[in-house]
Amino acid sequence: MFQGLFHNITEVEKNSAIEGIIQHATPRKDFFLMLILSVSMATFGILLNSTVILIGSMLIAPLLYPILSLALGIIVADNKLIGRSVYTIIKSVFFSLIAGLVIGFLFSAHDGSVVALAVAGMPFSPMYVVVAAISGFAAAFAVTKPHLNETLPGVAISVALVPPLAAAGIALSLFDWALFSASFLLFVVNIIGIVFSSMVVFALLRFSVKKTVTKEAVKEEEKVIKKEETTPPTA
Repeated sequence: MFQGLFHNITEVEKNSAIEGIIQHATPRKDFFLMLILSVSMATFGILLNSTVILIGSMLIAPLLYPILSLALGIIVADNKLIGRSVYTIIKSVFFSLIAGLVIGFLFSAHDGSVVALAVAGMPFSPMYVVVAAISGFAAAFAVTKPHLNETLPGVAISVALVPPLAAAGIALSLFDWALFSASFLLFVVNIIGIVFSSMVVFALLRFSVKKTVTKEAVKEEEKVIKKEETTPPTA
């Protein structure tokens, strides 16, 4: 039964999944715009202590895809995809921290109580790694199955990558290094768990033989980025 779960996907579906992951992970301008919007929402969600706003921020966050593309790059041994994924993640972290810092500086009560309650209320537990791994497994599995695409919003919520980054940005605005460390550690743990479990899924699906497809998809997205950079803005 479980063996069939990873063998009932066609080569066309595998190629489509790889292309989709790389396309959604491409560091375009609209990618970073959506990221900044999602982190801004999450920051206000923390400051307002609103779970609804936090959930909304996670639904529009695109950060899951470069993490999946990093796992894919490792499985297919594509250094270019690995480098691009790491670059996108680092740049995403930078923009996220800046957005959280600015909003935190302008709108927080500057006492850290709300952030502490939202982020660091519980001591770090190894179970966070397990939760991240489960979420990453679900995300990688769902993105390769066309009929499971409707579950991706739920997976995005369970991954919870944006709230720790937003909280870390607020902590920076408060110069609270303990809160920053707790928040950023949770984010890093999530990445590690997602990458590990995604690699397991991609290995079971035998994506390792799809290096040519991966390289072509990366080339196509590089063309898109180059075209965006060279196209003059319309009046």
